[in-house]
Amino acid sequence: MDDVDRQIMAILVARGRESFSALGRQVGLSTNAAAARVRRLEADGVIVGYQAVLGDRGPDPAAGIEAFIDVRLAPECDSDTFLAWSRSLPAVVDAAHVTGPYDDHLHVRVRDMAALDQLLRTLKKSGGAAQTQTRLALR
Repeated sequence: MDDVDRQIMAILVARGRESFSALGRQVGLSTNAAAARVRRLEADGVIVGYQAVLGDRGPDPAAGIEAFIDVRLAPECDSDTFLAWSRSLPAVVDAAHVTGPYDDHLHVRVRDMAALDQLLRTLKKSGGAAQTQTRLALR
């Protein structure tokens, strides 16, 4: 990774939908060279995804239930695989591998308690969670 890669990453953090041609102009590369660099950063796992950040016109961030779920994985489950899978779930805001009695920590937002219950069932049935502990955000 060199300074050009760092410049590309800084631009994409600020503007994740920047075109390859605009990206190339900003860092002094051709469109194809900029695209190749971004694809390499993605393939190397440096860039793992893009996200939309909602402004004032987006859904009310206070709507629904915000919760934090600690997950202890079944012994045969791989934490990296679980994290990648859990991050693909629409309810998961953020996920991290952590120290302590649990393997992973999920920050989630769901519509209601039924959706939270369904998410917990999915984590256990499809994700390999052996045990979960859920805390609800009060404010």
